[in-house]
This record gives sequence, structure tokens and C-alpha cells, in this order.
Amino acid sequence: MTTHTGTDHRIAPERRPELDAMRALVVVGLVFFHSSMVFDSRDDYYVKNAETTEITFIIAALCVIWAMPLLFLISGLGTWHSMRRRGPGGFAVERLLRLGVPLVFATATIIPVPQWLRLRADPAYDESYLAFLPKFYSVQLEPGDFPFILEGKYFETGHLWFVVLLLTFSLMLAALVRWVPLDRVRDRLSGISRPRGGLLLLGLPIAVICALVGLEEAFGGWSRWAYLVFFLYGFLFVTGPAFRAAMRRDWVIAAVAGGALLAVGVPGFMIAGDAPGADAFTDLTPLAVGVRALYGLAGWCWVVAILGALDRPREPSTASQDRPPRRVYAYLAPAVLPLYILHQPIVVAVAYFVVGLQAPILVEYLVIVALSLVLTVAVYDVLVRRTRVTRFLFGMRPPTAG
Repeated sequence: MTTHTGTDHRIAPERRPELDAMRALVVVGLVFFHSSMVFDSRDDYYVKNAETTEITFIIAALCVIWAMPLLFLISGLGTWHSMRRRGPGGFAVERLLRLGVPLVFATATIIPVPQWLRLRADPAYDESYLAFLPKFYSVQLEPGDFPFILEGKYFETGHLWFVVLLLTFSLMLAALVRWVPLDRVRDRLSGISRPRGGLLLLGLPIAVICALVGLEEAFGGWSRWAYLVFFLYGFLFVTGPAFRAAMRRDWVIAAVAGGALLAVGVPGFMIAGDAPGADAFTDLTPLAVGVRALYGLAGWCWVVAILGALDRPREPSTASQDRPPRRVYAYLAPAVLPLYILHQPIVVAVAYFVVGLQAPILVEYLVIVALSLVLTVAVYDVLVRRTRVTRFLFGMRPPTAG
């Protein structure tokens, strides 16, 4: 058996701090995003304010179009570096520890909280959290919904669907590279990126998946299989300087195209979903299929635009490592996964108490965001990052000496 890692060992790994910064920005931004869902008139969030608005739908569309796809693509980039160091087998073990352990631990401890608080919003429901847990864990196997094969009346992976998919994609890729010469795939795709604007054509597979398979509201408004394409693109692109050059060259074209597609797609999406019984996420009407295709293309364009705009030549830094931005970066970079795991149960818990204040929407929103940010960082800092055991349970590496 021949092992193909799809990597070129002549290419020295380069740290991309702008990508780490975007990863942290997306995760922190999820606190703002999920806080807004409390007031969204279309979304069935765990805790709902009595007064809602449709403005949040438009704001959400501007966020979901690029945020989670970007996270998957950056994860693909990190996968290449990790697999290059460890090999497919070592990488699979590392992913099981870094993603599988926190997935199991969080599901056993904090993931049931939002579902319980949803029930507690009914004054007639007075069951304790411990009494609710057996109902949450009453599950059955549903292999047809792979990789979400456990289902129950109350059971869910919640916002950890991202971790489930990332772990699944990682293990699939670890097996795939043993049999498929991904370096040849990368070289073939490289030719597409050479003409100006040609890189945008790589959005077509994403558009087809979104159009024909449909979108999944529970997974950030994207199809799980569209995320797989973003993940694979990230894995392939890291070894191809031609792709980075094409992104730097075409980012303005991508930004304009993405904005135009979104300007057409969002109103079309709202029209397609407003008819009685209509579902723009899954319907196979020409309008619904068309706007989903535009959505997929727009998402790819925005990701290209963001990566191309951020990938600027940097002068070697001689500045002190103790500068405040560097200290913040050093603090947040390893905290991304724990902060992601912690944020939604905390947002829901804070919102559960804040929505009863009957204050204006903006006031309640700002209070939820502020308290959730403070509590999420505080829980991470005090209860997660300070011991080896808790770091392991939340997917962090052991603390370095010094």
C-alpha cells in the first residue's frame, strides 16, 4: 500500500497569524451572533425574547455566509501541517484526543443546559437539571443522518456540530490520503486558478451541493457536505503557492462578486421562504434551488476575498514580544476551542435571566453580549486553562514551561 499525504515536503511550513486571528475573531463573534438569535423573529432559539425583530436575519446572513466556511477552511490548513508532522495514523490519534475527548466531555456536562433552559421557559415545567439528564441521554441510533448517528427527543450535539463534523472530516481525510494522490488533485486545480478570476470557479461544487442537497439551518445555514469541500480546499491550498498568489490577485474581484451575489440572493431567499409551507433551505423549486446556488457561490467568493485581503507581505518583526496585541494573541490562540465549547451554554443561561427584564431590545442584547463574553473568558481562565486535566478535557495541549 502506498501512502499519499498530498504534501510537498519541499515547502516549509509558514505560520499564518492572520488566519489564527480570524479563527479567534469568528469564535468571539459567535457570542454576538448567538446573542442576536434571542431576538430573531425567524429562528427557534433556546431562549426567546417577547419582542423580536427581522433585522437579525439580515445581519445573520452577512455573517453565516463566510464565518463557518472560513473556520473549516482554516481547519483544513491546520490539518495539512499536523498530518505533515505526524503522518495519517498519528494525525488521526491526535484528532481523536484533541476533538473527541472535549466532544464527549462537553456532551456529558454542559451541552444539555440549553435544552433544559428551553423547557424551563415554560412556567409549568419545574424539573431539575439532574432529573432532566436521563431524558436528554435517551437516544437511538440513526445511521442515515451520518455523522450525527445518535438522536433523541431532547438529545443534541448543540453548537458542537462543528466539532463533530471537523472530527469526521479529519478521520475521513486521514484514511483518504493513504489511497488517493491528493498532490495530483491539487496540481489539476492549480490550473483553474491561473487566469484572473478563475479561482472563483472552485465555488461551483459548493454551489451545486447547496442547490441540490439543500442547506441545514442547524449547521450554520450550510450543508454539512459543503463544509467538507471548504475543509478539503484548505488542506489542498496550503501546499500550493499558486493558490495564495491567485487569492491575493483576485480578492477584489471576489469581494465584488460576493457582494453582488448576496445582494440578489438574500431577497430571493426571503421570497422563496415566505410562501405558505415553503422552505428555501430544502425546496426544489427553481427559485429556491437558484438562490441556494447563489448562496454557495457567494460564500466561496467571500472566503477568497477575506483570505486574499489578509495575505499581505509582512516585514520581519523586531518589536518586543511583550506588546499588548501579541500578549492578547498568545492568550486567545490556544483558547479558541475551549471558548467555542463554553460560549453557547453561557449565552443561553445569561439570556434566560436577561429577557425577563423587559428592557428595549438593544439594551437587553448588549447586556447579554457583555455578560456572556466576561463569563466565557472567566470560566476559561479560571476553570480550564490552569490545570493539565481540564486542558486535556477541553482539547488543549499541556502548558509549556517558562
